[in-house]
Amino acid sequence: MHIPDGFLATPVWAAAGAVSVPGVAYCARRAHAVLEEGRIPLMGVMGAFVFAAQMINFPVGVGTSGHLVGGALLAMTLGPASACLVMTAILTVQALLFQDGGVLALGANVLNMALAGVFAGYLPFQLWGGGSRRKLAIWLGGFFSVFVSASLAMTELLLSGIPIPTGVALLSLVLFAISGAMEGAITVAALDALGRLNPSWVRTSQTAGKGGYGALWVGAVLLACVGILIASPLPDGLEKLAESLGIAGRASNLFKSPLSDYEASFVSAAWLRKALAGLAGLLATYLVCLAAGRMIAKRGSKA
Repeated sequence: MHIPDGFLATPVWAAAGAVSVPGVAYCARRAHAVLEEGRIPLMGVMGAFVFAAQMINFPVGVGTSGHLVGGALLAMTLGPASACLVMTAILTVQALLFQDGGVLALGANVLNMALAGVFAGYLPFQLWGGGSRRKLAIWLGGFFSVFVSASLAMTELLLSGIPIPTGVALLSLVLFAISGAMEGAITVAALDALGRLNPSWVRTSQTAGKGGYGALWVGAVLLACVGILIASPLPDGLEKLAESLGIAGRASNLFKSPLSDYEASFVSAAWLRKALAGLAGLLATYLVCLAAGRMIAKRGSKA
C-alpha cells in the first residue's frame, strides 16, 4: 500500500504533502491536549509492534498478499491524534531507512494511512465501541482503515494520469476489501489480546497502566526475526495493481539505503539480513515515537 516515488505526478504528491503537513500538525496539537504522561511509552511500544507486524505479508488471493496496516489498532489504543503521529513516524522510518514508500510520495502515504486510514478506522469504534456491537465496531474499523487508504492510493494514481481499466479497478477493490476484512479480524484479535495484557491500554480507558510492555516487545521481536520466515513473497494489492497497469518499472529511489527492502545488505546470511533490518526498524520506530510523545507532552506542560 506504500506508494513509491515515480508513480504520482508532481502536482498530486505535492498537493498530498500540502494537506498532510497541516493535518499532522493539527493531530500533534490535539494529542498534547489529551496525552497523558503514562501513555508515552505505549506510543513507542505500539509503534514498534505495528512496524514489525507490517513486515509480515499473508496471501489474500489472486497472487496478491496483504499485511496488517495497524491504523485502526493504533487509534483504538492511543486515540486517533496520537495514532496519526505514530503512523506518520512508522511511514517515515520505512521510507528513509527501508525505501518502502517514496520520499516524495511520503505526504501521499501519510494522507492515505496516517490521516484518512486512522480516522476512518476510529470512527466505528467511537460510535459503537462501548456497546454490545463492540467487536463489530472494531472489525469495521480495521476494514475501513485499509479500504479507505487503498482506495485513496488508487485515486491518486488516476489523478496522476494513469489509466486504470474498469475490470482492473473492480478487481483491485475486491482485493482491497479482502485485505480490509482480514485487517478487521486481526484488529479484533489483537485488541482482545492487548485488553488481556492491560485493560487500560484500550481506548475506553484514559489511564494507561504500565504492565505488559515486555510481552509486546517479545511479540514485536518475534515478528521481526521469526515471522519474516513465513511471510508471503507475493506482491501486495498496490504492487499487484502496478504490475497489472505496467507501471511497476517506474518505481524509483532518491538514494540507496543499506537497509532497503528490509535487508541489511552488509550481511551475507539471508535470514540474518532480514532479522537485523527488522530489529533496526523496531528500535528506530520506538525511539522516534517516544521522542514525539515526549515532545508533545513537554509542549503541553508549557502551554
